[in-house]
Amino acid sequence: MTDPQQVLADRVRDALGAAFGDDYADSDPVIRPSQFADYQSNAALPLAKKLKKRPRDVADEIVARLDLAGIADAPEVSGPGFINLTLSDGWIADQATAVGDDPRLGVPAASDPETVVIEYSSPNIAKEMHVGHLRTTIVGDALARIFEFAGHNVIRDNHVGDWGTPYGMLIEHLIDVGEDSPDARLLRTDPNTFYAAARRKFDSDPGFADRARGRIVKLQAGTDPETRRLWEELVGLSKAYLRDIYGLLRVTLTDDDIRGESFYNHMLADVASELTDKGIAVVSDGALCAFPPGFPGRDGNPLPVIIRKSDGGWNYSSTDLATVKYRVDKMNPGRVLYVVGSEQALHFKMIFATAKLAGWLADGSRFEHAQIGMVQGKDGGRLKTREGDTPKLSALLSESVERARAILDEVEGLDAEAKDAIAEDVGIGALKYADLSTARDSTYTFDFDRMITFKGDTGPYLQYATARIRSIFRRAGIDETTVTGPIVVTEKAERDLALKLLSFGAAISGVIETSEPHRLCGYVFELASLFTTFYEHCPVLKADDETRRSRLALCAATLRVVTGALGLLGVPIPERMLAPVPVPSDSPVSNDSNWPTLPAGCTVVVSAVR
Repeated sequence: MTDPQQVLADRVRDALGAAFGDDYADSDPVIRPSQFADYQSNAALPLAKKLKKRPRDVADEIVARLDLAGIADAPEVSGPGFINLTLSDGWIADQATAVGDDPRLGVPAASDPETVVIEYSSPNIAKEMHVGHLRTTIVGDALARIFEFAGHNVIRDNHVGDWGTPYGMLIEHLIDVGEDSPDARLLRTDPNTFYAAARRKFDSDPGFADRARGRIVKLQAGTDPETRRLWEELVGLSKAYLRDIYGLLRVTLTDDDIRGESFYNHMLADVASELTDKGIAVVSDGALCAFPPGFPGRDGNPLPVIIRKSDGGWNYSSTDLATVKYRVDKMNPGRVLYVVGSEQALHFKMIFATAKLAGWLADGSRFEHAQIGMVQGKDGGRLKTREGDTPKLSALLSESVERARAILDEVEGLDAEAKDAIAEDVGIGALKYADLSTARDSTYTFDFDRMITFKGDTGPYLQYATARIRSIFRRAGIDETTVTGPIVVTEKAERDLALKLLSFGAAISGVIETSEPHRLCGYVFELASLFTTFYEHCPVLKADDETRRSRLALCAATLRVVTGALGLLGVPIPERMLAPVPVPSDSPVSNDSNWPTLPAGCTVVVSAVR
C-alpha cells in the first residue's frame, strides 16, 4: 500500500486499540494534511470527551503506542492535542520507487469488485448531439474508465431516446416528403433541419399531429411492419453519426452499449401490471400513475409518476421504471450511476422511490443520479449560437480543433499533416479537460480562450508536460519505459514530487466514492506543477551519476502517473507535441542540458515520441 494517509490511519487505529481497548480500535483516526507536518491526526479531540480526559493527555497516550518505525519520524503533539506526523524521506523514496515499477501505479485492484452500470451520453435518435450532451458523454466515459481501472465490472449503457412521440412525428414527416426526396436526404446531412421541419408541422397542423401520435402507438405496439422499417432506418443513420462523434471524442461507447427506450418496450405492460397488482399504480384522470410519498406539488397534492398515458401510450417514466427493473433482474449491479443533467433530479428521485415501493431496490441499493450542471456562455446565459440556437456538438469540436491548429501554425518543425493530427488531440483534449476539471454538478462556463492555452490548469498544459518529461529521456538517449528505481530523496522539490506520486490511489478512490472526475484532474495538475518545480530546482542530466539515475527514475514514475491519469480521463496525448511558449529570462531551459540553450523570448518547440 502506497497511500500515506491510509498507512498512517491504520497505524493510528492500532495505537487507539492498544491505548484504550478494542472498543476504540475502529475510531476515526482523523488524518488530515497539515501545514506543520505532512499529516496530522486529530483523533484525540473527539475521543477526549468520551474518555473524560484532556485532549493533550489522550494524544500523549496515542503517541506512546504509535509504531511508525520505518515510516515516519517521531510523532509530535502540538496545540490542544494534534499529533503531527512527518514521513521519513527514505520511506517516501521507497514507495515512489514502487509506484514507478508497478503496472498499476500503486493503485490496488478493488478487493470486493462490483458490477457497476453507468448510463451516460443518451442522445436522441435522428437529432444531432448538442453542447448539453458533451458533459454527460465525457464525464460518464471518464467514470467508466476509472471504475474499470479500479477493478470493477463496468457495464456502459447508452440509453438513447428512440421511442417517444417525436419518432412518430419524424416517421410521419418522412412518409409525407418521400424517402427519396431532397428533404429526406437531410437525415444524412442535416438531421436537425429535418427534425425542425417535422416539429413545425406537428405544432401547426392538428391533423399531422394526430397522425404522428397514432404512428408512435403503432410503433410501440409493433403492429405495423412499415413503421418499424422506417424507424430502423432512422436508428441506423443515427448510429453511424454517433460512431463518428464518439470516435472524435475518444469515447469508449460502441453500438453494443446502446440500450435505448425501445429495448424495454416488451417489459412495459408487465411493469404496469406488477405495479397495479401491488397497489402502487392507480388510474387517475384516465392515466395509470404512481404517487410515491414525499413529492408534493405546488397545490400540496402528491405529484404523479405517469406510467401509462390516458391514450394508452408509454412515456419516459414507463421506460425508466422498466430500465430499473431490468438492471436489477438481469445485471445484478452493486451500483448504478445515471450521468444525466441536473434538471432531471426530481424525475429520478421519484423513479427510484417508486422502484423502492415495488420492492425492486433493496435497502442500501446504490442507484445514484450523478447530476450534470448546465453549460453556459461567457455572458452567464445558456450557450447559444449567434442565431440563438443551442450549438451542435460537432461544430464545437470542429472549432476547438481549428483553434488549436491556428496556434500550431505559429511554430515551425512539422509538416501540415502532422500539425493536423496534433491539433485534433490538443483541441479535443482541451475541450474534454476543461469540462472534466469542473465539478460535474456545477454550472460550467464554456470559454475557448480559457481552454486552449498551454498555461495553467488546462488540457494542453498537461499534454505539454508529458512531452516535456519525454524530452529529457530523448536527450539522454534512454527509453523511458525501461527506467526503474531506486529513487533517492535529497531535495525538498524531490520529496514533494515523490510524496504526491503516492496519492494517486487516493485520488482514484475519491473519484470512485463520489463519482466526481474533477478530483483526478486536480490531482494530476498538482502533480504536473510539482514536476515543474522539481525541474527548476533539481538538474537531471547534469547531476552526478547516482543522482542522475534517481532523478530519471522519478521523472519516469511521474510520466507514468500523468499519462495514466490522462488516459483514465480520456484526454488524448499527442505522439508529438508542439507548443509556442514564451521563455522568460530565468527559464530553466538555460539551466539544464535537457533543453537547448536559447535566448530570452524565443519559442520552445518540444517534439516527443510516445
